[in-house]
Amino acid sequence: MGKTILETQNISKYFHDPLTIQVLKEVSFSIKQGEFISVIGKSGCGKSTLLYILSTMDTDYQGKLWIDGELMMQKKEVDLARIRNKKIGFVFQFHYLLNEFTVLQNVMLPGLKLSEHAAKEVEHRAYEKLKILGIENEALKLPNQLSGGQKQRVAIARALINDPLIIMGDEPTGNLDKKNGDIVFQIFKELASSFNQTLLIVTHDNEFAERTDRIIEMEDGKIIKH
Repeated sequence: MGKTILETQNISKYFHDPLTIQVLKEVSFSIKQGEFISVIGKSGCGKSTLLYILSTMDTDYQGKLWIDGELMMQKKEVDLARIRNKKIGFVFQFHYLLNEFTVLQNVMLPGLKLSEHAAKEVEHRAYEKLKILGIENEALKLPNQLSGGQKQRVAIARALINDPLIIMGDEPTGNLDKKNGDIVFQIFKELASSFNQTLLIVTHDNEFAERTDRIIEMEDGKIIKH
């Protein structure tokens, strides 16, 4: 195992609406490079809330979060947006592909936004990611011409475009049947083992979780196992 990619120290989160409720309670753990980790727990235990904080989208919390050794507290939104785009790849339950763009263009979007490479290079990299996922032949199709499983693979390619330090998934197989869910799991497994990609996946699929390297289990806003 390589370096520490992400670390939290005593992260707590409160919702005030209108009563104050504590939804996360002193959550502390760390993730090493190349780990494939799942986060499980009953609905409402704080899994998605935690993911929002880890992904820097929610900054209203107590405690500390480090990504790549860098403390995320008191950073400007513009800096957080850049960290999100460069260091974190996202895969959600719904693929959020834009139907007016081709598969290739959808994958290119975060790369163009980061603007570290010329458009031609981003296109080349996008094609390479599609190749890794076995869907390069669909590159010029529109998303609505693809199956649900293929769309989710395109979403994974898009998450990989900027070579992120960590991929975060929120129920990425939640919308898929068993066969396509298994395909997505195998892709994640392959990314971790062959490409040393770090993955943190929130899931309610215990069978999926059992096959990951490590399970972080949550209950009532606390980590009860990690």
